Amino acid sequence: MQDGEDTQNPTTFTRPEEELWKRLIYMLILAAMVSVAQTILFLIACIQFIIFLIDNRNPNARLAEFGCLVGDWVAKAARYLSISSDAKPWPFKEMD
Repeated sequence: MQDGEDTQNPTTFTRPEEELWKRLIYMLILAAMVSVAQTILFLIACIQFIIFLIDNRNPNARLAEFGCLVGDWVAKAARYLSISSDAKPWPFKEMD
């Protein structure tokens, strides 16, 4: 990074043309995956609510944990899609 470059504004980064096309492809894939993740979160919420009603207002811990995992992934994908981060989320790198 050169002196005077703004590290908070990712639009100031200079990228070769080929990298821009690769990023576009990753963004399209991730946008589709975010759509699927929204459906999964909706299903988790519905199932969790039914379990909550049936099981004396005790949520399923594994479903709650999975919902948090999906939510964390969506947040990472949103950072990549909005170009506030260059870190690609799963499946392009390990889940953390």
